[in-house]
Amino acid sequence: MELTTGIFKAAGQIYTNNRGSILRTIVYTIGHFAIAITVLMLVADVSFMIALTDAIVEPIANSIWYFILDKWWASKTKNS
Repeated sequence: MELTTGIFKAAGQIYTNNRGSILRTIVYTIGHFAIAITVLMLVADVSFMIALTDAIVEPIANSIWYFILDKWWASKTKNS
């Protein structure tokens, strides 16, 4: 029970401290899913399931990268 409470408190604190970055990351990721599926189906002529798989895996990696980049960028602009 304590572990679960600690996890939820930690997650809440992470969300509170990074709310703007997390929300932008979620919006970016959803858009990327839709764009990736469409492009793969039109350009690479792959099935929906293959496009869906790639559209999920690749943007997850991109969203992690974006979150790191956004945190770094925000830290640099605050000091300017």
